[in-house]
Amino acid sequence: MLGGAVLVGRVSQISDDTAAAFALANQIFLAFMLLFRIVSIGASVVVTQYLGAADRAGAERIARAALAGCTWTGVVCGAVVMLGAQPLLRLMQLPPDLDSIAMPYLIALGLGLLFDALNLALSAVARAYAYTRSSLLISVMVLVVHLGLGLLLMAGVGPLPAMGVMGLGVALILSRIVGLATGLYLWRAVLQIRPRLADLWHLRRRELGEMLHIGLPAAAENIAYRLSFMIILSFVAAMGPAALATHSYTFSIMSFILLAGLTIGFGTEIIVGHRIGAGRLHEANQQVHAAMRWGLGITLGVALLAALAGKPLLRLFTQDEQIVEAGAQLLWLCLLLEPGRTFNLVVINGLRATGDARFPVLAGVVSMFVVAVGLAWWLGVHLGWGLPGVWLAFAADEWIRGLSMAARWHWRGWLGHAHATRRRVRGPWGVRGRQS
Repeated sequence: MLGGAVLVGRVSQISDDTAAAFALANQIFLAFMLLFRIVSIGASVVVTQYLGAADRAGAERIARAALAGCTWTGVVCGAVVMLGAQPLLRLMQLPPDLDSIAMPYLIALGLGLLFDALNLALSAVARAYAYTRSSLLISVMVLVVHLGLGLLLMAGVGPLPAMGVMGLGVALILSRIVGLATGLYLWRAVLQIRPRLADLWHLRRRELGEMLHIGLPAAAENIAYRLSFMIILSFVAAMGPAALATHSYTFSIMSFILLAGLTIGFGTEIIVGHRIGAGRLHEANQQVHAAMRWGLGITLGVALLAALAGKPLLRLFTQDEQIVEAGAQLLWLCLLLEPGRTFNLVVINGLRATGDARFPVLAGVVSMFVVAVGLAWWLGVHLGWGLPGVWLAFAADEWIRGLSMAARWHWRGWLGHAHATRRRVRGPWGVRGRQS
């Protein structure tokens, strides 16, 4: 997130229009990355469950299967983005005069998707094994390479001319290759998993089935959120480059507010997955309740600090006072938005770790498209409230989904899924895994 904010800030020094084109291309890139989460989320959860059941052979089978699943997904997504860059930008209502900035950069991002897919699989498995600090160090190293090379290539270095935004695309590809090499080393040296070449393309049907049982509903929820977000972003883009730039700058700051809830949610998923695999359901329940309390308290504190420091923070991106004033208003709305989002980030990860992956999709899709998209159009476009109307729609959606997730957990809707998960990892399938 820090890397994204730094890059948006650097690109904004060229112009607000360039920053808007850069941000929109990145949103398309992130939308396709969600498809990788079909495999990586499933792998992370199922590996934690097998490890909780003390079945390391089963966990390794899932890890190897995740590599092939992400390889094929990365190849397909990368081809779609590279071949369909211009239609995708038109779909997002990017002004045609910004195509020369956004399109070459988006094509470079498409090539990087394959490496990002593999890196997601490697890091998801490492986190499931509880090597979260090692994953962090790799992420930091990738960030340093991306920022260092990107800023040099943007401005020009040695005989190379200044590449502008395209330099960031080249740096992204190279940094992801570095991350892939380091992630593979972590698997071999620490996890004691030595991937074979066949693991990159050989699809294992049974193991993929286990991952997809969790990953498909989880990714569907994420994909639905991203699609609804992209539709809303097209509303914002139609409001003009200034509104799109305001939205992009403020979203970069907001990403640090949601970081607390996101972090606690990831940790909750790992711990609850281990607890469910070990059959310690009461401890899993206590973990989610404690995580909700911590998440709400920390997120509200960070949101208040961001709102109080809103104008100075926004001036790091732009000197346009109209954009600064509009963005500062949106940051105050985060005090309403973020507590609802925290329920989602924490409880959904807990539900997923128990095996209850379908309820968040069913509850979420209706809210995302009816509440978020519908209200964003009604308030932001039809009534002319602009960005504040759009962000109020975000807040309403997060609260409706968050409260439904909290109710699901409180009334033990997840308990039957937890028992089924426990039987699966300790039953005949798990025995086969230990013997393989």
